[in-house]
Amino acid sequence: MNPHRFSDDEIQAVYKAMRERRDMRHFLTTPLAEGQLDRLVEAAHMAPSVGYMQPWRFIRITDSALRKTIQKHVEEERIATARALGERASEFMRIKVEGILACAEVLIVALTNQRERYVFGRRTMPEMDLASASCAIQNMWLAARAEGLGMGWVSLFDPDVLRSMCAMPEGSQPIAVLCIGHVDTFYPAPMLEQEGWDRRKSLRTIYSENTWPID
Repeated sequence: MNPHRFSDDEIQAVYKAMRERRDMRHFLTTPLAEGQLDRLVEAAHMAPSVGYMQPWRFIRITDSALRKTIQKHVEEERIATARALGERASEFMRIKVEGILACAEVLIVALTNQRERYVFGRRTMPEMDLASASCAIQNMWLAARAEGLGMGWVSLFDPDVLRSMCAMPEGSQPIAVLCIGHVDTFYPAPMLEQEGWDRRKSLRTIYSENTWPID
């Protein structure tokens, strides 16, 4: 028997969190319990990072005026995205893409400045800082789902504009606006799948041996 193996119940709990995690857009205004947000950030900070660079930075938005300004910018980008989508524009505009004003907490996730100092694991793939921060966000997502909280990753923004709004240093790069909070219910399937935007690909199209998967 593998001495490092979790118990059956623990294993099922891990897979359940991954299976039932959703990119949420609909929230209740109920505040988070004391310490919950700190636990989620701590979960994110436990993520692996290339060269142990820990490139993630989190900004909690508690200023209501700033939150409204961020939401207004996201809405502007939503309209610009619709224009770029051409024939799918009206379909896209019917989809809810954020819950910034409704959720309990808003976090800006960014890559730290002066990342060029970190060469370990990034000499040929500098984008591994983004990969590392994405792992942190996934950690937070799974922890939130385990605690019964919804989380949504909003990426409809101009990084330069959001950097200026949040007084971030030159060289830093915002990568996410996270909406976190209680929800009335979790979507039974990913929302974009429910809306008919796309569907989950089959394993045979993304997994193969020795050669590229067959679409």
